[in-house]
Amino acid sequence: MKLDRLVGERFKERPSDCLVDSHAFMVRGGYMKFVTTGIFSSYMPLKRITRKIEQIMREEMDAVDGQEVSFPVVMPASMWEESGRYESIGKELMRFSDRNDSPLVLGMTHEEAAVHLVREFAKGYKSYPFMIYQIQTKFRDEARPRAGLIRVREFTMKDAYSFHTSQEDLEQYYDRCHKAYERIYARAGLPEVVSVASDSGMMGGKISHEFMLLTPIGEDSIVLCDECDYRANMEAAENILVTEKKADAPLEKVHTPGAHTIEELTAFLGCKEADTCKAVVYQRNADDKYIVLFLRGDLEANETKLTNFLGCDIHPAFITEESGLCAGFIGPVGLDADAIVLYDSSLKGANGLACGANEEEHHMTGLDMDRDVPGAEFHDFAKVFVGGICPKCGKPALRIERGIEVGNIFQLGTKYTESMNMTYTDQDGSVKHPIMGCYGIGVGRLAAAICEAHHDDYGPIWPMSVAPWQVHLCGVRAADTAEVREVSDKLYNDLQAAGVEVIYDDRKVNPGVMFSDADLLGVPVRVTVSPRNLKENVIEVTSRDKSFSAKIPVEGALEELLKIVEDFKKR
Repeated sequence: MKLDRLVGERFKERPSDCLVDSHAFMVRGGYMKFVTTGIFSSYMPLKRITRKIEQIMREEMDAVDGQEVSFPVVMPASMWEESGRYESIGKELMRFSDRNDSPLVLGMTHEEAAVHLVREFAKGYKSYPFMIYQIQTKFRDEARPRAGLIRVREFTMKDAYSFHTSQEDLEQYYDRCHKAYERIYARAGLPEVVSVASDSGMMGGKISHEFMLLTPIGEDSIVLCDECDYRANMEAAENILVTEKKADAPLEKVHTPGAHTIEELTAFLGCKEADTCKAVVYQRNADDKYIVLFLRGDLEANETKLTNFLGCDIHPAFITEESGLCAGFIGPVGLDADAIVLYDSSLKGANGLACGANEEEHHMTGLDMDRDVPGAEFHDFAKVFVGGICPKCGKPALRIERGIEVGNIFQLGTKYTESMNMTYTDQDGSVKHPIMGCYGIGVGRLAAAICEAHHDDYGPIWPMSVAPWQVHLCGVRAADTAEVREVSDKLYNDLQAAGVEVIYDDRKVNPGVMFSDADLLGVPVRVTVSPRNLKENVIEVTSRDKSFSAKIPVEGALEELLKIVEDFKKR
């Protein structure tokens, strides 16, 4: 490919709306073009990168006995009504009607389509286990698309679905897919990706893992332990606390004018936030029922844990006078409101706490949960914190980092096969629902994550396995120097004939522009033919990551370049 024929422009200035480096470089380098919020068109460089990523995925899915299929982008609403997700999923699911007023949806995920495809086939136990997968366009109407390809609305995804007759068989296959994912990331140039225990969310199932690239620009909070290998998404990490008993004190009402927040209350009473009990109030989306969560004052509520416990969606409350809730002064003693009241495990056995008195400008001191709130049930509703106790090794060694999710796997169980009435006849003649697993990777997001992990101030540094081309050939002044033209053209033709992917720049531009464009394209090996080098009868070979630089004779250059390319393939 000659660079002067490449569709798309490259430019120096960083766009003001590109907040992360991968987005900025992909726009500046002519990889993609904005269409509308969360939707982009891809130019050839990005298409070549994603095609290579897809091929790696295909090879690894085939290696674990996957069968590639294709599901429709548009599905009838009835398919999603079968699973129950047509109503349970919010505005992320794009719903519309065709000319016959038949309700349809755009696929944001394809569990329903997978079950629909195979439920008539797999009627007997001998048909199991099996896995089907696809690489397909999907649409999810994200409320807040961000960071270029990292969070979009339209995207390409590899999703796979396995079917089993026992939990043991699913777990064994789940482990095989986990290892396959590790190989995918390593081959794509991201061996540093880690898997973390996660919340299954709308997918269902009890066991799931997310694969995370740890980076400051990530939007997910990842909990890690410095003393062991514990890793979990903030949404799923268990918060463990040791409650220290204080001296017994009577429950007393205290006038606390102006102390509406925990910060104001601790300043007024001269106590620590950990010595308070605070109320966080939500409402149920379906009927606006109030939900009051009490937890230790120094902790934050984990809304994912809360919604999973309640089994419904919630939103921050709008507290009215008729609610019976005294905003800023809500407490567990004497609370008289039509509300669901929950208690976080951080309060279990706690005493000597300050809390709201359910009266304007008043709080209580000396709260003893066992004495003053008898019969309270405690559950884990709080976020973990830096220095918290590790659920695995029991040491206070937790830390929190940011990460980009680049894949996920779920043990779905029978959530979809049962709701969609997929059955098989087992060996003993009984009729059962098969057990499912689900395995997904976003192709574009993975490309963006690779760019985030591998770039410098000038552009991406693509690993050889996914780079748009393997060699970037720069013919400096090839337009007006016959010898440069002759050597460059011959190298270009010879490399292509040898099966090397080459982008060839022979434009009539100054070297600064030529090398700047080469940096933005991020090709691993750069070959420079210039009048200065040809005076010494050599060409210059450098690597995009600056780890390699050499001058090699023009005679025999092809053989030496082929060795260099092969060496970079093995890195």
